[in-house]
Amino acid sequence: MVSGAAAAVMRRAAPFPRSNVGMAVTAGLGVASCPAAPAVTPSPFLLPGLAITSRPSTRQFTSGARKTTTAPRTPGYSPVPRSTQRLSPVSRQLLGQPRWASPVNALRYLSMTRPMLQQKGEPNEMAASSKQELAPAGLKEELLDQHLTTHGFQRSEKAAKAAHVNMSARLSKEGVGAKGKPGLAEVWRLIKIARPEVRWLAAAFVLLLISSAVTMSIPFSVGRIMDLSTKGPIDEVQIFGLTLRQFFYGLAAVLTLGAMANFGRIILLRIVGERVVARLRSQLYRRTYVQDAEFFDANRVGDLISRLSSDAVIVGKSITQNMSDGLRALVSGAAGFVMMAWMSPKLTSIILVMVPPIAVGAVLYGRSIRHLSRQLQKNVGTMVKIAEERLGNVKTSQAFAGEIQEVARYNKQIRKIFALGKKESLISGTFFASTSWAGNMTILAMLIVGGNLVRSGSMSIGDLTSFMMYTVFAGSSLFGVSGFYSELMKGVGAASRLFELQDRQPTIHQTVGMKVTSAQGPIRFSNVTFAYPTRPAVNIFNGLNFEIPSGSNVCIVGPSGGGKSTVASLLLRFYNPTSGSITINGVDISKMNVKSLRRRIGMVAQEPVLFSGTIAENIAYGNPNATRAEIIAAAQKANCGFISDFPDGLETQVGARGAQLSGGQKQRIAIARALLKDPDILLLDEATSALDAESETLVNAALGELLKGRSTTISIAHRLSTIKRSDRIIVLSTEGTVAEIGSYAELSANKESAFSKLMEWQMSGGEVSADQRRATEERAVEEDLEEHEDDIADEEEEEERKRR
Repeated sequence: MVSGAAAAVMRRAAPFPRSNVGMAVTAGLGVASCPAAPAVTPSPFLLPGLAITSRPSTRQFTSGARKTTTAPRTPGYSPVPRSTQRLSPVSRQLLGQPRWASPVNALRYLSMTRPMLQQKGEPNEMAASSKQELAPAGLKEELLDQHLTTHGFQRSEKAAKAAHVNMSARLSKEGVGAKGKPGLAEVWRLIKIARPEVRWLAAAFVLLLISSAVTMSIPFSVGRIMDLSTKGPIDEVQIFGLTLRQFFYGLAAVLTLGAMANFGRIILLRIVGERVVARLRSQLYRRTYVQDAEFFDANRVGDLISRLSSDAVIVGKSITQNMSDGLRALVSGAAGFVMMAWMSPKLTSIILVMVPPIAVGAVLYGRSIRHLSRQLQKNVGTMVKIAEERLGNVKTSQAFAGEIQEVARYNKQIRKIFALGKKESLISGTFFASTSWAGNMTILAMLIVGGNLVRSGSMSIGDLTSFMMYTVFAGSSLFGVSGFYSELMKGVGAASRLFELQDRQPTIHQTVGMKVTSAQGPIRFSNVTFAYPTRPAVNIFNGLNFEIPSGSNVCIVGPSGGGKSTVASLLLRFYNPTSGSITINGVDISKMNVKSLRRRIGMVAQEPVLFSGTIAENIAYGNPNATRAEIIAAAQKANCGFISDFPDGLETQVGARGAQLSGGQKQRIAIARALLKDPDILLLDEATSALDAESETLVNAALGELLKGRSTTISIAHRLSTIKRSDRIIVLSTEGTVAEIGSYAELSANKESAFSKLMEWQMSGGEVSADQRRATEERAVEEDLEEHEDDIADEEEEEERKRR
């Protein structure tokens, strides 16, 4: 038998009296049908998987004090969607699902959908049983269980708003101008990065000219020697007024000078390149550190690390070593073509025919390489991001045996990079192979034409030899220029990512505003409205108003996601309110210098962050000039007696993120760090959550004695012990406003207060039992069915009046 509540639902679910109902319900809901039921055209509201058949009938039902009799439905009739507007958000979400997934949705749907009657057609084949129960015993219970399992997390209206994200602060994966072509301005900006090193670059350029001149003198010398050696005895041969022996000694000295110049050039460029990279990284790191919280909400740390590391190296190499090689290729190529034109204009014209196609190919190749470089750097950044995030939380991955999936995730990114590398190698191989083939064909053509010139006496063997050597040098220079262009485009691709970071202006400037010498005084939130920049449609606060007296100890409580930690973020000016104002001693903090304001505020977060270094360095982080005695005093007040158990005491290395310490030890060091700062405002975001009862008592006593009457303490807590020791309690509501303010005694005395209900919920573990969930779901179904039947009745009456 079906329970009373279930039977009520089933009665409402039936669109006609039970004796006339013929219905087939699929999708695992069972079958209830009448043999005589005609086929029915599905309603436009009918979801996939639900088939309903019925025959014309007159429906009577009672809802509250009203009784309505409706006429038989006519073919083509369907309910007006207007009635669905009064359903609860959860019901509307269920009805809006693209496929039939919720059995509870079926129960709700049966009461709101009127099947269109169709007088023709054969009976539904599934209508096999004439008197099968609409729902077997316990069906509703099974439906509700399945509903809670399948739809444990319904999409709320807040989630719909949260879908509207604002990622304007996110850096482009490919940098500025990623979709456009590299203009001269972009290339010139890349070159200007090396402006501080212009003197050293000028010296390197002079050495480059010397080494290039020496190199380009070799073909001419070889040609002269070959011509003179065939015209008489070797002892009588003179070159430039020198004997052959003297010429060789002089040539050796010149070649040595060229080697030394080349050595100096390489050393200078390497040093200049390292300076450029170091300065670029320093500037970008400083630029990154002054960005606001919105920037870090929108950008992953791994991508920023990639820009600071690999992108900076590519840019440094592009404007030093690559620039030098490109200039050398240009100088050598120009000198080679001049010498070739002086020796034989006819042979030079053959080479000039091959220059335009090679130049066009070089430009196309450079563009392709530039695009691939951006893609490659983007994927390298993603790979670094994956490695940084996963290795930083390796214990969590290992605890859930997630090593295989994390390695697979990393390998997937490696395969993407490998695919881009293969594509680059294919393009590079095609370009260099084709240009090499064209160069070899050019040399072959010159040998044929040059041989004819030598046979006709128009050209000597020495000149032909020199010309061929210059051809090789000019060809290699041409390859060098094309390689220089492709590497320059790589540098432009990497530099565009750096320029985007460098050009990004924070919305909150840390050094603008009046200096704050004291943050003592009342703190007031006046009609504050706030939404996180990345989720502008979701308001955390809606007209928040409260005041915290100077020197008081205030605790902020509220439901999860109610904005407790957001209060601390707004006080620290990580974000600006959307509207309203926050004042300290009557001065709006938006007019204050952010750095000086934060120096007057101490912060202990729920999950304390320690940096690699010693315990003493971490305690003195907020006050680097603190003496040893002050560090020890702060550690003692924060109950850091465990330091004496370490062999190195205060000089103990805490490891990355404090990995060598327990959670409670890290928390106490963080408290000592805040105490040493001697702040006017102390923010404690669950500051004692990781402490045992004994340590928490000692730390709370130390905080109470130290901060009484001096600093304003704002605690964000769930622990009853922390809440009890507060002077005032501010209770936040889920609507983004203040629910109530008062002392612990005042609020706890009222059992109907929001604070009392919140404490009761937390004391019960913050969980809703299965019975409570089931009862809530049943009430929602019952209320929706009753309200919807009234709406349908009104619509039927209106439809009947129109029909008459």
